[in-house]
Amino acid sequence: MLAVAALPASAQQAATRNAGEVMLDPITVKGLSLGSGLDLRAHSNAGSRLGLSVLQTPASVQVIEAETIRQRGQRDVNQAIVQNGTGISFHGSPGNGGTSFSMRGFNGHGSVTRLYDGTRLYPASGTISFPFDSWNVERIEVLNGPASVLYGEGAVGGAINIVPKRPLTDRSRNEIRATLGTDGQRGLALGSAGPINEVLAYSIDVSGTASDGWLDRNDTSSRSLSAALRWQATEDLALTLSHDHGDNRPGTYFGTPLVDGRIDERVRRRNFNVEDALVRYKDSYTQLRAEWTPADNVTIRSNSYYLASDRNWRNVEDYLYRPDTGDVLRQFYIAINHDLEQVGNRTDATISTTPGGMENTTTIGFDVNRITFRNTNNSPYPGESVVDFPNPRPGLFGPHQMATTADTTTDQYALFLDNRLKINEQWSVVGGLRHDNLRVTRVEPAFTRSFDSVSWRLGAVYSPLPDVAIYAQYSRAAEPIGNVLSLSQSQADLKLAKARQQEIGVKFAFLDGRGDATLSAYRIVKNDLLARDPDDPAITRQIGQQSSKGIEAAVGFDVAPNLRIDVNGALLSPRYDDYVQSGGDYSGNRPPNAPRRVANIWGSWAFAEDWTVRAGAHYVGEVFTNDANTTSRPSYTVVNAGLQWVPRDNMSLDLNIYNLTDRLYATSGGSNQWLLAPPRSAALDLRIAF
Repeated sequence: MLAVAALPASAQQAATRNAGEVMLDPITVKGLSLGSGLDLRAHSNAGSRLGLSVLQTPASVQVIEAETIRQRGQRDVNQAIVQNGTGISFHGSPGNGGTSFSMRGFNGHGSVTRLYDGTRLYPASGTISFPFDSWNVERIEVLNGPASVLYGEGAVGGAINIVPKRPLTDRSRNEIRATLGTDGQRGLALGSAGPINEVLAYSIDVSGTASDGWLDRNDTSSRSLSAALRWQATEDLALTLSHDHGDNRPGTYFGTPLVDGRIDERVRRRNFNVEDALVRYKDSYTQLRAEWTPADNVTIRSNSYYLASDRNWRNVEDYLYRPDTGDVLRQFYIAINHDLEQVGNRTDATISTTPGGMENTTTIGFDVNRITFRNTNNSPYPGESVVDFPNPRPGLFGPHQMATTADTTTDQYALFLDNRLKINEQWSVVGGLRHDNLRVTRVEPAFTRSFDSVSWRLGAVYSPLPDVAIYAQYSRAAEPIGNVLSLSQSQADLKLAKARQQEIGVKFAFLDGRGDATLSAYRIVKNDLLARDPDDPAITRQIGQQSSKGIEAAVGFDVAPNLRIDVNGALLSPRYDDYVQSGGDYSGNRPPNAPRRVANIWGSWAFAEDWTVRAGAHYVGEVFTNDANTTSRPSYTVVNAGLQWVPRDNMSLDLNIYNLTDRLYATSGGSNQWLLAPPRSAALDLRIAF
């Protein structure tokens, strides 16, 4: 939420030669920290590995700081991403771990890559939820547009890097947050960080939340931990050992059946799942990070990590309202267990030189990992039942038999190079090159398949003034067909899809640094989609093409010392250029879950001493729910608001109201059922720093 922060300031000492030295009594001035959704001076690893600021990067990059997330009451990571990021819409469901986004007209985990502290998270059969609690987050970095040159195959639409809190060496941080809210919301979070001595520093953040849920039998709970210890072994070498853990039970709501393509408000709070339904995600991430500076112009970074994910669910997932009988047919009794382990290392060296008097920065490195994945389930998901529409009796899942349907090992390595040449104070050129190789080995049916890709980008930045940057970029990317970790035998002979993007834009500061703005235009084309051969529809080939073009803009500024506005939005035109399927020729149609318009606005007003009111609105345009564009979900605008009181310098009390207008809307779902967003709710947060 948007907040008033108490900032200490001391008066200057004054002296005169004639009257002697005069000491003024110290005074304290309360300043405002209204937060910002846009900071061009922030440095981001999402846009490059060169340590560039947003202003210096020839791409659409945004950094969402923890303070902004906190001020806007966004305790959920996904909420912080969509309500602050430019042109991002949320289409999460239990089937994708509740973490699926759309960016620049491309959807899902394959097209929008999710990272944690720079390490790519692989969703296996489409599900991942970690991290979920924003309490442990230091910042969220967003790169709009293809990111394969940084993170490997995928990420045609963009990449989202969630950076956790880490040890502090120059100051201490101790804080606590207690939460109470409607629908039985309760939570407690603790955080501490700081130096232990001259060479050791630590951080630890823990949180736990629970809720009775806003609909029947949908209680939720989560626990998260983020801890790290930093050792300054020598003046030039620092080692950081960290461990992050999440245990998330997000609820067992899989959607609400539609009646004539609409939601009947009588069942808004009904859960059509079985009584013993289960959705649970447990994730652990351990890493050892080393940073060595053997010379003033050389920095070597190495990160070794181990990631383990255990995902379990047991649910009836499909609900069809039958108008003839006025009841609901439930199908697909699905029980699944995912076991995933990922071990890897990423090492790079950054070297700064001055050829011909020009500043040149080069990063060169490698990325290797091995991922083992086992999918055990009850396929072909037998069973069905019929329940009453207004008042469904849940019943039980019943006996079921599990079998392993996917057991794969994926070995991956990559070599990458990034470079920035600052020709003069106005011109710089930024480029990148990456080669990826991955080999998938499946146990049953037994086969091995290798994929190679080369991704690259080249951009230029022109700065006619210190706070103005005009840029242009061209990039090439690759994306798998389906999911690499759960590759089926029928997909073994496919190749990676290819994509290219052209982008131009401008970024600038104004009002003497009190405002920032960005504007970009782009076009992305992805080839080799899996489509039916127009001459022989019985044959499936990689002959399709999908494209998207659009404009994105963001502006944030202080209207007055006590009033700030942040606005961003995107206008885009996604389409299938060449896409023939068994149901027909969908060329010219818009891909599912790709809105034409997305926008955010946030405002905060410190209307009195120690008091701040804030409000924000998130808009997503209509989306189609099938390739034929015959069914759709309507557009929606959700409004959130809050009030903050700061009775003491180290204490704040926040009242947050979500979905203020109690809007009935859906964020995902198809032609038979939608997943509804929560109705109006409220929560009270007490935060104390000590």
